[in-house]
Amino acid sequence: MTKAAKKLFIRTFGCQMNVYDAERMSEALCEAGYSSVDTPEAADLIVLNTCHIREKAAEKVYSELGRLKQLKSARAGEGRATTIAVAGCVAQAEGREILSRAPVVDLVVGPQSYHRIADLIARAEKGERDIIDIEFPEGDKFKHLPARPARARAASAFLTVQEGCDKFCTFCVVPYTRGVEYSRSVSEIVEEAERLAASGVREITLLGQNVNAYHGEGENGAPSTLAALLRRLAQIPSIGRLRYTTSHPRDMSADLIALHGDEEKVMPYLHLPFQAGSDRILAAMNRRHTRADYLDLVKRIRLARPDIALSTDIIVGFPGESDAEFEATLEVVKQAEFAQAYSFKFSPRPGTPAAAMENQVADEIKSARLQELQALLRAQQSAFNGACAGRKMPVLFERSGRRPGQLVGRSPYLQAVHAEGPETLIGEIIEVDIIGAGPNSLEGNIVSASNTRRIGGRAGPGDAGGRVEAR
Repeated sequence: MTKAAKKLFIRTFGCQMNVYDAERMSEALCEAGYSSVDTPEAADLIVLNTCHIREKAAEKVYSELGRLKQLKSARAGEGRATTIAVAGCVAQAEGREILSRAPVVDLVVGPQSYHRIADLIARAEKGERDIIDIEFPEGDKFKHLPARPARARAASAFLTVQEGCDKFCTFCVVPYTRGVEYSRSVSEIVEEAERLAASGVREITLLGQNVNAYHGEGENGAPSTLAALLRRLAQIPSIGRLRYTTSHPRDMSADLIALHGDEEKVMPYLHLPFQAGSDRILAAMNRRHTRADYLDLVKRIRLARPDIALSTDIIVGFPGESDAEFEATLEVVKQAEFAQAYSFKFSPRPGTPAAAMENQVADEIKSARLQELQALLRAQQSAFNGACAGRKMPVLFERSGRRPGQLVGRSPYLQAVHAEGPETLIGEIIEVDIIGAGPNSLEGNIVSASNTRRIGGRAGPGDAGGRVEAR
């Protein structure tokens, strides 16, 4: 009689790279004999894949571990063993503290060590306690992961091409949790992309903490740029759309800017954080660009691709930020005109230089500034979406909607698009008449199912798939 496969549940917090990491951990564990389930209650192994970027990230993890402690105890009373692992950036930052505060945890594994997770789990299941692996490996962890399995996939997929950061912004924990900048080779990336394409993926989003700092070994042995990598991936016939995130203004090279005007498969959507509008605050953040640098970069990008949509990240209330310096941030937003943005109150990340700075801004001031900023950003997003009404756009349909007969897809500009159509169109790029626009999505009519596009469209605006449980 065949022994039943053990059940795996992974809960992912945070960024797109964590979504990718969760997929790779799942693939490695399924190769080791696990099968995925949709709830922790049904799982023999529960992995929390954590993110340390957002405020109180560690406390959210400990709160979740408190709930899992009760679940593990209840399952033990039924004679069922449960293994609990904490992975990701909180694991890297907290390390042994997690085992001390939450004895329910069987092992802790950092984001640079998850290629070893199957072996670590095997040790835990044999009774070994207090397993922790948060070392930065000398070799390429990606080479130790199994090849992406040939199975049906969603229309969109993430693909990590670069990790780590050498910028050391004073508010950011990434250099401490992900390490120095590392780029995978072009050949390794192309091989993974081709496997994804063979599994039904039509759109790939390249990921990196500083993705446009990519400098992996090219197929000729010399370092490659991100633009050259994108051109190579565009040669894969069934890949219709390419995206990349997150970019740093310092690494937005001339060849990458030009690519947006030259390569139709590269979607006209770019996430380009500027963080603050005051040069003094930018210097205190160690961003190494000025307000003028950023606005000039926006102009050059729009010269290369006039229809491009920009999104950004903004922090309000950085230590010492004055009212006038906050007004400078609002002025950059007004000049740059963003289609989408992520804005946050500054929150100290333990161990970062900004956490120890003097002149911390009072929370009530930060809250008021954030409210004013977000009102402006919402107005810009609404105006951008409204301007899409009346246009035709190629839409990559990804899934069924809430209503029978409804499909949900993404425009080139990363907007959700709802339209009526058969499920056979999922995974296809279809011409759609945009007939309405809301704050966060568009409504459309499919022009004709016969207009299915097998390659990416150039009509305008983009996506990123993946399910994220908490930001």
